[in-house]
Amino acid sequence: QVQLVESGGGLVQPGGSLRLSCAASGFTFKNSAMSWVRQTPGKGLEWVGSIYAGGDIRTYADSVKGRFTISRDDAKNTLYLHMNGLKAEDTAVYYCAKCPRSLFPTGCETSRGQGTQVTVSS
Repeated sequence: QVQLVESGGGLVQPGGSLRLSCAASGFTFKNSAMSWVRQTPGKGLEWVGSIYAGGDIRTYADSVKGRFTISRDDAKNTLYLHMNGLKAEDTAVYYCAKCPRSLFPTGCETSRGQGTQVTVSS
């Protein structure tokens, strides 16, 4: 069965950086489109970005474009989210999900991990 385990969240000051990781198992990772999504209390799930098999094609939400980068290491079955220039509005629980952009939100909501909290505050 699909298992996704996120890590790397924490407290960071505005303008700072973090790298989130997502360890994947239970499916053929290298053949799978993967996404990062995030959620804040009282708000719905927000799509952050996606990366497709092979890693050459990546898409991002306008709110994070130019600041966040998604990468993958297929040899390690691991997905990454590199976050730079963090803002208070980036505060959320971040999830990786086994889904392409086209299946958001339902397909991503049902295929995500347990999440990791990112808090941006001074």
